[in-house]
Amino acid sequence: MIPRRGAKEIELIREACRIVYFVQQQLEAALAVGVTPRQLDELAEATIRDHGAVPAFKGYQGFPASICASVNANIVHGIPDDRPLVDGDIISVDVGAILAGYYGDGAFTFGVGAVDAECQHLLDVTRNCLALGIDQCRPGNRLSDISHAIAQHATANQVAIVREFGGHGIGRKLHEDPHILNYGPANTGPELRPGYVFAIEPILSTGDGRMRVGDDGWTTTTVDGRPAAHFEHTVAVAENGPEILTLPAAKTMAALETGASVNRG
Repeated sequence: MIPRRGAKEIELIREACRIVYFVQQQLEAALAVGVTPRQLDELAEATIRDHGAVPAFKGYQGFPASICASVNANIVHGIPDDRPLVDGDIISVDVGAILAGYYGDGAFTFGVGAVDAECQHLLDVTRNCLALGIDQCRPGNRLSDISHAIAQHATANQVAIVREFGGHGIGRKLHEDPHILNYGPANTGPELRPGYVFAIEPILSTGDGRMRVGDDGWTTTTVDGRPAAHFEHTVAVAENGPEILTLPAAKTMAALETGASVNRG
């Protein structure tokens, strides 16, 4: 059953999402050649706690860090380490925060220095898949309309979907019903209603999309070694359409008007 949130609950989720947005801004400013994922993790945890919140990922099912940091062929759930980032790397950073019992969740993939054409294409397509998926979060649409919009754009641009992962409901828990596939036919599944809150997150690769889990039990990597990207926003289905909770209100409007502006916090 998909939880339906009232206005007060959505405001509480929004407050957690505001912290996610602020953390993302701090991390993006810090990303540079020579910085390590562990340093980013320390910055994120300090920032989350300074805002009176708790890192949503740290300790979740045993995860040891406050952010997921996945570099190049790592897909998601990367454990931050001490390898300095180098020119041409891409890094996917997933941030979650808990405030007053409610969760916010968001992710972006960032190019370090000058990235090659393959990686830039991947970033652009994944970012636009997020925008298209979010645009389907409207009352009267079906859940799979989100999935279909993402898949159509990815396929048209010759980028593979990592099928093991998808979006999810969010609110009182980090992962709630429903699971939102990043592929599938349109016009199936539950009808979307105001008050639903979803984390929309296309996860794509320039290769064939097959993945494996590393020895640490968390880090997922593409089997073919090709790069992967991950963008995510927490989104409320509102009467007039989608409302991106992990962006300030002004940026939400601009993002919905331009599509390509829906990228990161």
